Amino acid sequence: MSTNPGAGALGKGSAFALMLGALGVVFGDIGTSPLYAFEVVFANPLHPVAPTPENILGVLSLFVWSLVLIVTLKYVLFIMRFDNGGEGGIVALLTLLLSRCAKNSRLRWWFMPLGLLGAALFYGDGVITPAISVVSAVEGLETISPDFKKYVVPVSLVVLVLLFLCQSRGTESIARLFGPVMLIWFFVLAALGIHAMSSHLGVLEALNPWHALQFVATDPLLSFFLLGAVVLCLTGAEALYADMGHFGVSPIRRAWILVAFPALVLNYLGQGALVLQSPENLHNPFFRMAPEWGLNGLVVLATMATVIASQAVISGVFSMTQQLIQLRAVPRMTVRHTSDDHTGQIYIPATNWIMLVLVVTMVLTFQSSNAMSGAYGIAVTGTMVITDLFAIAVLLRVKRWRLPLALAVVIPFVVIDVLFFAANALKLMNGGWFPVLLSSIILLIILTWMRGVASIQSRESEQSQPLQTFVQQLQPASTFRNHSTVVCLSSDETVTPGALMLMSKRLSVVPEKVICLTVKVLEVPFVSAAERCELTDLGQGIYSVVLHYGYRDRIRIAAELKAQFPDDDPIQDYGYLINRWSLAADKGDGWAVWRKRLFVYLFRNAPAQWRVFEMPEQRVVELGQRLIL
Repeated sequence: MSTNPGAGALGKGSAFALMLGALGVVFGDIGTSPLYAFEVVFANPLHPVAPTPENILGVLSLFVWSLVLIVTLKYVLFIMRFDNGGEGGIVALLTLLLSRCAKNSRLRWWFMPLGLLGAALFYGDGVITPAISVVSAVEGLETISPDFKKYVVPVSLVVLVLLFLCQSRGTESIARLFGPVMLIWFFVLAALGIHAMSSHLGVLEALNPWHALQFVATDPLLSFFLLGAVVLCLTGAEALYADMGHFGVSPIRRAWILVAFPALVLNYLGQGALVLQSPENLHNPFFRMAPEWGLNGLVVLATMATVIASQAVISGVFSMTQQLIQLRAVPRMTVRHTSDDHTGQIYIPATNWIMLVLVVTMVLTFQSSNAMSGAYGIAVTGTMVITDLFAIAVLLRVKRWRLPLALAVVIPFVVIDVLFFAANALKLMNGGWFPVLLSSIILLIILTWMRGVASIQSRESEQSQPLQTFVQQLQPASTFRNHSTVVCLSSDETVTPGALMLMSKRLSVVPEKVICLTVKVLEVPFVSAAERCELTDLGQGIYSVVLHYGYRDRIRIAAELKAQFPDDDPIQDYGYLINRWSLAADKGDGWAVWRKRLFVYLFRNAPAQWRVFEMPEQRVVELGQRLIL
């Protein structure tokens, strides 16, 4: 199937417009990390670092070269070469690999759990980022006056609640401001850094990797522990790859190399220069770089930047959820498209409210960005390691590289990311439990849902009858053919839809015209309109229609049927017949009763299939069958 890379985001536009858009959406997260990353390294109570000149230069060098090795070399120049129809991200990599494996291949049993684990970790990161970003920006109030400290949490909660309440309106109008605001933000980052460095140019020595190596050699154990804090400067690195389909590779690369990367380096060097002048500046060094007359405006700008960063992560979670829904890895949810022009702009109410509850819970639990820094790192570094492993698989199975060459290229990144992951794993009891617990719950739901769906499909397979056989055995003398047109949903185009069999056997009625409809979501992001539909006339008024969609396509059944049967009855007169299972849990069948009950709960609360496929509510009829799991 052909794909439409980049559809659903910005469409065609000038190189500058795309680069500006990438600044607003892709780099919001990593662009706000200077608010807290440098301070956390020295303010960590578990592994304190003395603010000596040698340590400051060593930490700054670690920051700079982490950005060079992980973001620039790994993601921008290497990983972004791998796409699935123009789409990036852990799910895109997973579906790319699955498309190159046979259905019974053992490799699928490796790829699927790893990919689902990466997706679950992404959700954990999606909850932490809005909380730590917004709180760190609002903490700038403490720099204006210590009396404002008591307002940090309430103001942060108000900002976050308003952000999630606005999601249902869509981001199209707000997104126009994202790029310009973030361009101003990166300019301010660079200007603050240059101003702070002007009185201590010796901080430029941190650009020499020797300082990082010397810092590590002096105290390897402490350096290893500090990787758990250094990773904060890499927040949002995975977004460079995940958002590749929205803007394309070149605009993201240009935005990083020309704007984001130099601005971040200059700002971190500026913070280091400020602390070199006086260790007292370790608390909120970012805001202390600002002149007094500009402090209030900087707090406002920082809050706007963190809201943009949070919006980017929330949108990413919506996109990930939609992909997993269409891959049948999570329960169906109502997906609302907030733009008629851009299919990528979606709103998922259930995901939005769950995220809001989790983000508010995190802010109330941890209270400060320093405390939340302990929770950050495990999820994102775990996703990075899985991305590395998938990169090796793509080089071998898609690019056809030889194993020694593939390992030689990727293993250095694996070693670095594993070190980051191991260092962050040590923070498990210091807040790291939060993303681990959240990701574990999400992974449990995913695996339970997939197993339950497999059980239903197995029962359907036992009761199934080939559609060709059904048509051949259809006897007008014993079956009443009423004058109507009915659409029957089926998961397999070769099998008679369950609802049609029930109606035929129990009611001895078959409509005069039956459209057996199968919707297939393929392991590609988009499917072209020319390859959307397969129509087969089976005789006796029975038709088979197979609709192909990518996992980012919008599914509109009524519109497709109208295009395939233009001379037929008005589309609003069609009936839609759906088989609905009534489930109950019982012991046996190799999995725990509590997991079966969880699946039954998820299944009962999932939106009906006709809602997902945008069928007219007044024309839908559901026929039920009972199944004991």
